[in-house]
Amino acid sequence: MFRKAFLALSLSAFFAIVAYPQKSGIEPVRIAPGTILTFHLQTRLHPSGGALDTLPRGTTLLVKILDSVDSDVNRDGTEFRGSIVSSVVSGNEIVVHPDAEVHGLLVLLRSTSHPNGFRYELLITHLLDHGKIITLTASLNSSFSDVAGPPAAPSPEVKEKPLANEARTKAAYL
Repeated sequence: MFRKAFLALSLSAFFAIVAYPQKSGIEPVRIAPGTILTFHLQTRLHPSGGALDTLPRGTTLLVKILDSVDSDVNRDGTEFRGSIVSSVVSGNEIVVHPDAEVHGLLVLLRSTSHPNGFRYELLITHLLDHGKIITLTASLNSSFSDVAGPPAAPSPEVKEKPLANEARTKAAYL
């Protein structure tokens, strides 16, 4: 009888020792301040009729990130700030000027292609350009639908473009 109890206790101790905690498996997003990222404008359900609504889905916005974003540290819904690097033009009209303020969120989205069902994404929610608030939705991916792999990295031409008096950094997607 004691032998069975000892065997059961030994086996349970063995399995407790070799059991490892399960990782979440959600790929983290880590962006250093000063990183320039390309965001893609998404289609809006309720357009306001402004000049920005005439831009096609997928129009790119080059954004210099001003805040550190790390999904291991920051929670879902954490706000981040940035600034527009180059103008957005529609026809002959500048719709968004360089240095316009960018406001966005780190979000955790449902993902059918991920084994655990979720993925992190950075979303731009609005811009502040010369005192005018422009509500929009833009993401690092060209579509909200599931994509294979991490969000798009900064475009090659932006990586090579030096920024005055600032060190260039790259986004780290691990």
